Amino acid sequence: MAKLTVHHLQVGQGERIPFLLEELDIPYEIKLYQRNPFLAPPELKEKHPMGASPLLEDATSDPENPLLLAESGAIVEYVINKYGNGRLALPPSHPNYADYLYWLHFSNGNLQPTIFRRFQARMFGIDPADQRFQGTDERVKRAVGHLNKRLESNDYLAGDEFTAADIMTTWCFTTMRRFEPLDLTDYPGILAWLKRVTARPAYQRAMKRGDPDEDLEKAISAEGPPRFVPKS
Repeated sequence: MAKLTVHHLQVGQGERIPFLLEELDIPYEIKLYQRNPFLAPPELKEKHPMGASPLLEDATSDPENPLLLAESGAIVEYVINKYGNGRLALPPSHPNYADYLYWLHFSNGNLQPTIFRRFQARMFGIDPADQRFQGTDERVKRAVGHLNKRLESNDYLAGDEFTAADIMTTWCFTTMRRFEPLDLTDYPGILAWLKRVTARPAYQRAMKRGDPDEDLEKAISAEGPPRFVPKS
């Protein structure tokens, strides 16, 4: 049996990993960290050179010297291939294999960084009328519109099947909106997809273990959840 521990910074993208493990029915321990006041606390920063979440600790092969893996995308692929027997991924023989690969990497390669750049522009006090802000805003709308169009004609990002691509992307439209507001009123494909994904028992179990205080109904609403307020 796999001996896995997820180090999860609450209200963050690390929620992807418990979601994945719950879907695959792989037992795991979870260690929770609260933001201090906004970023990771010292005890999490000390665990890995990048000082970020999520982290997966795998003590299966060597309990005395466990593997410590960062980057949510890498963790997802590691777990699927090592412990999940390829479940939640599409093989090269599948007609939607290219779609799966594209959308699996779209969240961290394009969507999330694009939203984060707009968040930074806002935090730096750049006027919304400034061309620099408008450029980032336009990029967000383009990325979100692109994804919405996909979901208006497909139940899930890779097609008819729920895959890890959906797990990687969900948080960008739920918890991430705690930091950067994103109104989804004009994106019905995304809203319908969010309802399908977050209604899954594995998602409900994962959020109950990792972020039990989050309002999941607000998180998938068009207007989005309340803004994150750092603790003083």
